[in-house]
Amino acid sequence: MTQRDFPNLTVVMHPLVQHKLTYLRAAETTTDTFRRLVREISQMLAYEVTRDLPMETLNITTPVASFDSPVIAGKKQCIVSILRAGNGMLDGLLELLPSARVGHIGLYRDPATLEPVEYYFKVPEDVAERAVIVVDPMLATGNSAAAAIDRLKECGCTGIKLVCLLAAPEGVSNLLKHHPDVPILTAALDEKLNDHGYIVPGLGDAGDRMFGTR
Repeated sequence: MTQRDFPNLTVVMHPLVQHKLTYLRAAETTTDTFRRLVREISQMLAYEVTRDLPMETLNITTPVASFDSPVIAGKKQCIVSILRAGNGMLDGLLELLPSARVGHIGLYRDPATLEPVEYYFKVPEDVAERAVIVVDPMLATGNSAAAAIDRLKECGCTGIKLVCLLAAPEGVSNLLKHHPDVPILTAALDEKLNDHGYIVPGLGDAGDRMFGTR
């Protein structure tokens, strides 16, 4: 399957993104380099996912003249990290959106069923009034992302987007089925999932490689 098969998917093919993603995938990439690459790719993806933010004008005075200039309208965005690996993407997005609020959803994947189990949920009280960017490096089965978006919609959120480093066709299809209104932005659409639910060719376990736990 390709990007054309998924109306909810945008794959960012910028040369810098693809170059850094290649080194992120490599098995020999060290933990510190892996973290840096995740941050850098996330920052570049932040440009793409915020392209359609609402704008308004603000009257300012330059050293030469006064004029109306565009600024982002409305409340600051909320970036919601799916723990734990999503935290590795936060710094990159916050470098461009330093005033954004941050939420966390703790989910782990049951190794037998591959279904998500929630253990933590904390978001701003007014999250429903904000544009929400959900971050998780890997969209594999899509079960965790779908569960996280379920919880956010229970809070009244409507403007939700998902940003990931890699996606599998199975995960994109799953999210399209359960949340067709949620756009997905990723650096790559990979081939498939293996029998263990890992993305192929993928990059391994993003959390373990990011935090040096394996």
